[in-house]
Amino acid sequence: MSITAATGFVAAGGHAGIKESGEPDLAVVTTEDGRSVPAAGVFTANKMTAAPVVVSKANLRAGTGLAAGVILNSGNANAATGEPGIDDAVEMCGLVASELGCHQDHVLVCSTGLIGYRLPMDPIRQAVPRLMGARSTDGGADAAEAIRTTDSVRKEAEVRLEGFTVGGMAKGAAMLAPHLATMLAVLTTDAEVEPRVLREVLTEATARTFNELTVDGACSTNDTVLLLASGRAGPVDGFTLAGAVTAVCESLARQMNADAEGATKQVEIHVTGAASDAEAAQAARRVAESQLTKCSWYGEDPYWGRIASDLGSAGVRFDAELVQICFGDVVVARRGMAVEHDEQAVADLMAQRELSITADLGIGPGRARVLTNDLTHAYVDENMGTS
Repeated sequence: MSITAATGFVAAGGHAGIKESGEPDLAVVTTEDGRSVPAAGVFTANKMTAAPVVVSKANLRAGTGLAAGVILNSGNANAATGEPGIDDAVEMCGLVASELGCHQDHVLVCSTGLIGYRLPMDPIRQAVPRLMGARSTDGGADAAEAIRTTDSVRKEAEVRLEGFTVGGMAKGAAMLAPHLATMLAVLTTDAEVEPRVLREVLTEATARTFNELTVDGACSTNDTVLLLASGRAGPVDGFTLAGAVTAVCESLARQMNADAEGATKQVEIHVTGAASDAEAAQAARRVAESQLTKCSWYGEDPYWGRIASDLGSAGVRFDAELVQICFGDVVVARRGMAVEHDEQAVADLMAQRELSITADLGIGPGRARVLTNDLTHAYVDENMGTS
């Protein structure tokens, strides 16, 4: 059930007419009884901010960290649409609010799709009452389907612990880069928690999962991660809740990485021995976003020299004579030079879908991880145009 796994939530998804293909393109996730509950959000750092991000941020402020529901559409990002786009996002919130009987400030909105086009509001106006009437505890899968764009599969996750549950859904297959990874995600929990604690939990979980994911280094205009808490399961301490929320976010991040446009490899870049965690993250992202390294992974070529070059140009403290690079647990370079190793073992590693690469800079205690993928012909084909 994922997004509706936590008690107190219902969802629905279907086709409204945003996508000409007839595929699902509109979803709602709300509290079962229409009551406003603690909510938190983390949003894109892109200054070309889409209208739904502006509106959701404003509503969380105006609603003092409370929300009763979320409306999401795919097929149109409602970005670069000016004040008319803001008006459309506000109206989407109002349409759901009128069905729930709450103030429109207590509804959040997300959009994903093509940038620079106005939303077709007439079919959305007609579809919202129908979707709201179709909401159920079994509607999570339909909601997750409706937010897909170039995703090949829907993305859902849930964690059930003694006494409470966290569920979630997400979309994302390209324009994935830290702060945030390009995506939409909605999480729900039945834990009872104050809005302040919920914000802290979501911010920390996002930092350790979605912000460690990069497909192509392109930060979107619409990135949004939302978390709502019904409180039906009673109080849960922040530490326990943080672990569960992080686990759901990690699962969704890995599903996005696995479904990256055209990807044939899921790659984890670990940088250790950096001067600080921040420098480790900077170095890891430099490797993960390098077109040269990504192409070599696609070709199953363990060319560690490209990795070493990226590390040396990452703008972090670096000494070539201290660097060690491993594919899996096989050391291929030490002190900045090639070492004898089992080449067949490395070839076997490169042939697998999942690949782990570790670079130790030998400078200090800093460490970081970045999830990424290879760069393939299919990615280029997918992104040559807007259609």
